[in-house]
Amino acid sequence: MTATAERIQYDVKDIGLAPLGKQRIEWAGREMPVLKLIRDRFAAEKPLAGVRLIACCHVTTETANLAIALKAAGAESLLIASNPLSTQDDVAASLVVDYGIPVYAIKGEDAATYERHVNIALDFRPNIIIDDGCDVVASLVQNRQDQLPEIIGTNEETTTGIVRLQAMLNDGVLTFPAMNVNDADTKHFFDNRYGTGQSTLDGVIRATNVLLAGKTMVVAGYGWCGKGVAMRGRGLGANVIVTEIDPVRAIEAAMDGFRVMTMTEAAPQGDIFITVTGNKHVIRREHFELMKDGAMVANSGHFDIEIDLKALASLSSGVSTVRPFTQEYKLADKSIIVLGEGRLINLAAAEGHPSAVMDMSFANQALACEYLVKNKGKLEPGIHSIPAELDKEIAALKLKAMGINLDELTPEQTEYINSWKSGT
Repeated sequence: MTATAERIQYDVKDIGLAPLGKQRIEWAGREMPVLKLIRDRFAAEKPLAGVRLIACCHVTTETANLAIALKAAGAESLLIASNPLSTQDDVAASLVVDYGIPVYAIKGEDAATYERHVNIALDFRPNIIIDDGCDVVASLVQNRQDQLPEIIGTNEETTTGIVRLQAMLNDGVLTFPAMNVNDADTKHFFDNRYGTGQSTLDGVIRATNVLLAGKTMVVAGYGWCGKGVAMRGRGLGANVIVTEIDPVRAIEAAMDGFRVMTMTEAAPQGDIFITVTGNKHVIRREHFELMKDGAMVANSGHFDIEIDLKALASLSSGVSTVRPFTQEYKLADKSIIVLGEGRLINLAAAEGHPSAVMDMSFANQALACEYLVKNKGKLEPGIHSIPAELDKEIAALKLKAMGINLDELTPEQTEYINSWKSGT
């Protein structure tokens, strides 16, 4: 398919949805003042001029504002979906029609379509890759060795993707710099905790309309995402249980006031289970067998492998869709409800993170792209942190947009903290 105005290629569900998408993109932009400031500077300076850039992301209103900023910076860009159920079809259409950005993303696309879109993105022969989950980079490294010399670098903002990049580095196949956007303070402290916490429960509620107050919610994993989900679950009146493999995180969860136990111990007690670990088969056959009738299972980790749905299907006599994004698996003595097909519930059944928190995350993405280009040929292959000065710049801009002022050190205080002579 080809867009009439720009003659660009695209693959979206319905190009006629563009007017609604444009309206929603602009609405999200109202809550993203930091990214707007960066976009305005980019438009004047064009730091990405001549750069071919592909982004494999959740195609949402917030991502649209990032894509618009990158185009303003002069990048020749292309966008594909990073998850089959995370695309907002009206946003995809608007990016093509209103902003002239090629988009290959359809909500509900099958695995073959997803793989085709990844190959289309790599055929674009990118210099910079923005990846959610590292699928594009992994495909590049495995199948497109001839393109590796053209890569300036990649950005990764998911915990899952960073784990995969580290594995590539350990295996000696990561031959270019990768910016660890996920570990920037202005990303994971806020996006992972407040964004995932609110949007995950938003997805559960939209899918089920269940009352969380009084329910027992089991949160698998107490990283920053798990902390956010547990905190918001408690805030809505749920009795929260945390499961963990890390002793330090387990102690933290216990001292934060949550019950901590194994998934085997939690399985008979839980009404709602939410996985946020980034690992495989966190909930599996032996846990399904212990669950009560009507237990609900959802995932807010990047991939759908956290819940062993094949094992659940083997225990079931049939599956029926009882509400949008809500499937009932019939077992011999009970039913188990799976939300969002085990994919990211906050994007499958809801709209993902609120714009205000993605403002900082995508500011990191935009500045990381600029940093890669400015330091082309200077950065060693491997995983690099966002420079502290960029992190602080984003935080300062966000505070300014929120109307929050900070104290400043007096000369006496500055002298004190820089001296070793003064004591008790």
